[in-house]
Amino acid sequence: MFESFFPKPKLFFVSALIWTALGMLLWYGPGDSIGAALGFDLPETGDPVVGISYFYTPSFLWFYVVYIVWVALFAAAWFILSPHPWQRWSILGSAFILLTTYLGVQVSVAINNWRRPFFDQFQTALSGDGTVSAADLYGLLVIFAEIAMIATLVFVITRFFVSHYVFRWRTAMNDFYMSRWPRIRKIEGASQRVQEDTMRFATIMEGLGVSVVDAVMTLIAFLPVLWSLSQYVTELPLVGVIPHPLFIALMFWAAFGTGLLALVGIRLPGLEFLNQRVEAAYRKELVYGEDDASRASPPTVTELFGNVRRNYFRLYFHYMYFNVARGLYLQADNIYVNIILVPTIVAGQITLGLWQQILTAFGQVSNAFQFLVNSWTTIVELLSIYKRLRAFEAAFRGEELSGIEQTPETGGIVPPPADPEPGAGGHQRTHGVSTSGPRRG
Repeated sequence: MFESFFPKPKLFFVSALIWTALGMLLWYGPGDSIGAALGFDLPETGDPVVGISYFYTPSFLWFYVVYIVWVALFAAAWFILSPHPWQRWSILGSAFILLTTYLGVQVSVAINNWRRPFFDQFQTALSGDGTVSAADLYGLLVIFAEIAMIATLVFVITRFFVSHYVFRWRTAMNDFYMSRWPRIRKIEGASQRVQEDTMRFATIMEGLGVSVVDAVMTLIAFLPVLWSLSQYVTELPLVGVIPHPLFIALMFWAAFGTGLLALVGIRLPGLEFLNQRVEAAYRKELVYGEDDASRASPPTVTELFGNVRRNYFRLYFHYMYFNVARGLYLQADNIYVNIILVPTIVAGQITLGLWQQILTAFGQVSNAFQFLVNSWTTIVELLSIYKRLRAFEAAFRGEELSGIEQTPETGGIVPPPADPEPGAGGHQRTHGVSTSGPRRG
């Protein structure tokens, strides 16, 4: 899955994390001093910039320079030390996706900066004192439209590129497996794993991968915003006055929800994996029955479909209590931030615009922290596909199969024979399907 697309995957991802950490230390450490020395006018403090000029402030221009240089150094090192046929897509393509996703998150920050002046003027206009004109509100709405156009452009570019990126990854996996087809063709379910599982892996990664990156970038962009907004909140219900109450309340709530749902849904990945196994066993017996009248007999089909039914019923039960826990948590999340803001609202210490800013920032960071909660079913499906492909690779490499692959209920993957020549061992082929006997998996 990864070796086909990335150079030396384990070392690559470890080095990418280390290089990213060093880049963040540079950016949040001496980065401003270096930028100022190079001629970038980087103000230390000031009101947030409202409008599309937010995207070409000196700070943003300096960020573009640092990012491009940092990525170029990392890519050049890998291009020289470990050339790979897909390196331009896997390295430079990944870097481009990170950049466009970060810009998409910064669009949300720009909109959040816009909310405060707009809703403050909106509140003043409702008082009827005449200090806010229609032109003032129209002007702010035009600014919002400009930011929205940037958001649309970034979204379209990101999704278009990600679609091509993920299909290249699927192509790399397909080429990797098909180059070993003479050896792997006798592994049970080989055709399904090469075609269907790689397709599903790519499809899920297209949506889930961007969501993961978006969640991380949202944390990077909005945590400082939430930290600064905490100064306007005086205390929390029951807890009282504490430093940075918004930030601490969010961390507690997100950790609680993520831990709760991970614990409640801990059995789902294994059950989803077994579900694919029993479905594959049932489907395979039916395929054999198309060409061999002795196959797909009622007792065998009844037993195989009984496995399908039993596993689905177990899935329904476990998803039932998982959805109860998930639903209750998400409903509570809708009012959590307003509950913790009640003392501050009653004290009259925030305006309507500031309240909107806090709600948006809190919601963005909360959703990012709750990524596992909101995407758990998709993650479960991806994990089950990963297990299938990993077991497939273990089989054709002659590695020991995992315990779940040897589950008696569904049978295990049959490793390829030592002699991969066609017809070895007396196998008879009909329409490309082995008829050497019932091998389930």
